[in-house]
Amino acid sequence: MADDSARINLTHHFLIAMPGLSDESFARSVVYMCEHSDRGALGLVINKPSDLEVADLFQKVDLPLGREDLRHLPVLQGGPVHTERGFVLHDKVEADGESGRESAYASTLNIQETGLGMTTSKDVLEAISTGAGPKRVLVTLGYSAWAQGQLESEIAENSWLTVQADDAILFDTPIDKRYDKALSLLGLQAWMLSPDAGHA
Repeated sequence: MADDSARINLTHHFLIAMPGLSDESFARSVVYMCEHSDRGALGLVINKPSDLEVADLFQKVDLPLGREDLRHLPVLQGGPVHTERGFVLHDKVEADGESGRESAYASTLNIQETGLGMTTSKDVLEAISTGAGPKRVLVTLGYSAWAQGQLESEIAENSWLTVQADDAILFDTPIDKRYDKALSLLGLQAWMLSPDAGHA
């Protein structure tokens, strides 16, 4: 029987696309991994803006936006799955304790060993619309998913680099700088990854 303890767990890691990865959804992308288990993996691309801002998204769902700080925040293209649905990565907001839920929202994935959650229910947007809700948010349409063993094979094929995630890149780094910033966590720069590097 295989030893499961040797299995990699990339929850709260960044996947950084290698230059050879030509799939349009993922070329030059940084994916934040929300969950990685033996059943598969789920993540959000954090560096591909859509043509919407958070204010536009709130207008589409008929909610006022009570947070001036989020008005011009770009909504990101989180991946090719369920691109019509919103996913909100945010600081964890505890429930009141009455409901028996760990999160204040109806449908939140609490990301292991981090202070972050990823919510898909509209109540997080309703909280933000009143001027409350989590302080730091990253909003995407769609997400990225891998079937059991699929991500591990792609990593073995050198499609991705992996590194422990950094909240400052998620919430504070300009979108167009996130790829280079994530690479710098590994001490790398994009030119070092050129497919032609090292061939005389």
